[in-house]
Amino acid sequence: MTQNRTVESQADSGWAMSGVAFAATMMLMVGAFHVIAGLAAILNDEYFVLVRGYAFDLDITAWGWIHLVLGLGVVAAGVGLFSRAVWAAAVALVLTVLSAIDNFFFIPYAPFWSLLLIALDVWIIWALTRPRAIRT
Repeated sequence: MTQNRTVESQADSGWAMSGVAFAATMMLMVGAFHVIAGLAAILNDEYFVLVRGYAFDLDITAWGWIHLVLGLGVVAAGVGLFSRAVWAAAVALVLTVLSAIDNFFFIPYAPFWSLLLIALDVWIIWALTRPRAIRT
């Protein structure tokens, strides 16, 4: 009976850790995408088409800096998840939610890309909030 519990908890832990590894990998990818989009907006203001009459009308360079800083944070949290640091799970969750919100506001500038990143962010949030996802 005790052996079955041990086997079950190891199996659950394996599934949970594979979810965290997935989330960490996706965070590295999403963070890299943010960094690339941020650099594109910073280096060339005309890369993204301006949308007239948008309620959240920021300068393209400002969007670039937001994407760059957020992307670097997401990459750092993804690396922290690979090290199984408990703080990394909370930071990763907060940064992923901020990434989804940032991409929501960025939809008029790059609709397909923003929706794709929002979907990846939701998937990361799901993987991080699974029961027993983070154990030390």
